[in-house]
Amino acid sequence: MKSIVIHAPKDLRIHESEITPPAAGEVQITMAAGGICGSDLHYYHHGGFGAIKLREPMVLGHEVSGYVTALGAGVIGLSIGQLVAVSPSRPCQSCKFCLEGSQNQCLNMRFYGSAMPFPHIQGAFQQVLNVDPAQCAVADGLTPAEAAMAEPLAVCLHATRRAGGMVGKSVLVTGCGPIGILSILCARRAGADHIVATDLSDFTLQMAQQAGADEVINTGTTPNGLDRFCADKGTFDVLYECSGAAPALAAGIHAMRPGGTIIQLGLGGDMTLPMMAITAKELILKGSFRFHEEFYTGVSLMQKGLINVKPLITHTVSLDDAVKGFEIASDRSQAMKAQIAFT
Repeated sequence: MKSIVIHAPKDLRIHESEITPPAAGEVQITMAAGGICGSDLHYYHHGGFGAIKLREPMVLGHEVSGYVTALGAGVIGLSIGQLVAVSPSRPCQSCKFCLEGSQNQCLNMRFYGSAMPFPHIQGAFQQVLNVDPAQCAVADGLTPAEAAMAEPLAVCLHATRRAGGMVGKSVLVTGCGPIGILSILCARRAGADHIVATDLSDFTLQMAQQAGADEVINTGTTPNGLDRFCADKGTFDVLYECSGAAPALAAGIHAMRPGGTIIQLGLGGDMTLPMMAITAKELILKGSFRFHEEFYTGVSLMQKGLINVKPLITHTVSLDDAVKGFEIASDRSQAMKAQIAFT
């Protein structure tokens, strides 16, 4: 079988390896679709992000779906031929955080395509993958491409849960990549009234409008575009900060109303914060990291037609054209979500 392996910045290779039969209690998935995530792009362009660096070749990918092709001994609840979205999150379920119900903070997490531990956790961009049945969300009624969007959708559903009550709230979304657009969809589904989105790209802002943002602002061409929301101590109840850029966070903070909640999703490295403004406005700053049960909620919402991810999938390339796919995914003037078709 083939897999997509990163060796160093801009050194992406297709590897060949043998297929391993599923062990007892495992499910074999023949991969159908895989989305190229921002973290995959960090590994591709920079060999990592922040303090996390590649120390050995690593299979990339964690936004995937595929078809059940074999069942290990003792597996029940799944059938050959079913399309499943595969959760990349594999908590140990026995550490103190798992036992508290905070599986996304697991001390022994095995998250596909992560260079955080060493040896690295190999990713899911493989033609055939053996997984735990608990990772499989049956995706009847969805296309493989839609099912592969369950992971980024889960990230945004988790963030929306962290934000608290959303009904009638005014929301600012900074950064309109896939996470920003999905945050707009989640906020609206949760009852947000007025949503404003900012970015530096007209293409991504157009996508934000299509996703339901009431207003969009290109802060590259209109650097003072948020000023009108800063009057009388600010406007927004909730900020989804999805860019990981300090200027976007600072601008968003000044547009927040007292008592508002900031949800930080963007992972751009450490940032200097305007702490005086945060303190004086009594703002609540929350991080949001990965997800757990929200993965299955996301699949359900897509199946019910309550969240439509199809418009976000702008490009699809074959497995053998993986490098082309990574280059396309890096171009924010034309790509929102680029996916790899494994079949």
